[in-house]
Amino acid sequence: MEKRNSFSGTLGFILAAAGSAVGLGNIWRFPYLAAKDGGGLFLVIYLVLALTFGFTMLIAEVAIGRMTKQSCLTAYTKLNKKAGWIGVFDCIVPFMILPYYCIIGGWLLKYCIIFLTGQCEAAAADGYFGSFISGYAQPIIFDVIFLLATAVIVYLGVEKGIEAFSKVLMPILLTAVIGIALFSVCLKDVDGRNGLDGLKIYIVPSVEGMKAKDIFIVVLDAMGQLFYSISVAMGIMVTYGSYLKDDNNLVKAVNRIEVFDTLVAFLAGVMIIPAVYVFLGKDGMTAGPGLMFIALPKVFLAMGKTGAFVGAAFFVMVLFAALTSSVSIMEAVVASLIDRFKISRAKAAVTETAAALVIGIFICLGYNALYFELPLPNGSTAQILDIFDYISNNILMPIVEIGTCILIGWVISPEAIIKEATKNGEKFGRKALFVLMIKYIAPVMLVTLLLGALGVF
Repeated sequence: MEKRNSFSGTLGFILAAAGSAVGLGNIWRFPYLAAKDGGGLFLVIYLVLALTFGFTMLIAEVAIGRMTKQSCLTAYTKLNKKAGWIGVFDCIVPFMILPYYCIIGGWLLKYCIIFLTGQCEAAAADGYFGSFISGYAQPIIFDVIFLLATAVIVYLGVEKGIEAFSKVLMPILLTAVIGIALFSVCLKDVDGRNGLDGLKIYIVPSVEGMKAKDIFIVVLDAMGQLFYSISVAMGIMVTYGSYLKDDNNLVKAVNRIEVFDTLVAFLAGVMIIPAVYVFLGKDGMTAGPGLMFIALPKVFLAMGKTGAFVGAAFFVMVLFAALTSSVSIMEAVVASLIDRFKISRAKAAVTETAAALVIGIFICLGYNALYFELPLPNGSTAQILDIFDYISNNILMPIVEIGTCILIGWVISPEAIIKEATKNGEKFGRKALFVLMIKYIAPVMLVTLLLGALGVF
């Protein structure tokens, strides 16, 4: 059996975990939810949830990993033999997510090439995105390239692969995000609109025309976004926690991940919303999930010659952000195979890559040969990719966290996590909040989220 990998230090863990958190969930999903849910209202609710619910689940998962020195599939069984089902579900989530995440990563790679080769006008044309994803060859080819890039980094291991990659990329990503955000805010008037006006719409809370039910939906959206943003309930933080050395400050590391993730999520909105508002008005801000591949190319085209450069920088930056996240998703599965079946990293990486490739091709065919439309309980209409996303994110992830709350809150006790987090004499600043959240508040919130996803209300 191979010696267990570990991060070289706290910084390596923080950057790798932040790299996992800073992905499509932050840069793609966060801005359109903020635009849909009253801008500043969504931001305030998200921030409150991040500092309470997000902190609770993040520190719990990292502590579980470090306590057990096991990845998500086997960690829960080591804590309690009857809790093994949580680990199984926790491993199924990244196994389901990786194939379609790499497909979207392939879409980003395609758009990077388009903008880097000066084809901004083609990308902005009506129907371009739909025509691309419904093709047979190109989506699969780009999926394979992105998947193999992910696999190579995971194959190299924790310190030489994941940590080394994150240490180089995360500072570059943060710099790019800040640069594009500043550019977006400074955009000049177009038909009486400017970047600062768009920023105000983004950060100033608005409850105009909203009823209690609408605000409740904003809370559910913000809570669902937290799963994407901080990578909990995906096996990732348990796995990364297992690589964290015993003498590292766990609480401080989690606090820094919180700050980094929330900062990038906020800046993603600053990058996108003011620019979309300036060139497409308020209607453009309701583009939903199609914001990145349909609305933004039109924004970059409207910028003229500058737009080609900004568009290229944007899609390269998002591509790298997606890659840091896909690496962590694959690592959760690969580490689980290593721990459960005692096989080599090479064999585990090849096995997971092959599985993700086969499933990925099947999902790609969902936009052509296997196309259908299926109504989901949450009111959306789905193709194969959407079904994978719905089951993993809307159903399994809340179930995993409900199980985690019950296990920690009522079976092994919150003190076990607190003891692990403070084993070197560290301070646990939100101890009372953690206990209250893990035992009472978080389970109720998670059950509510799950019932909402099932269409109960």
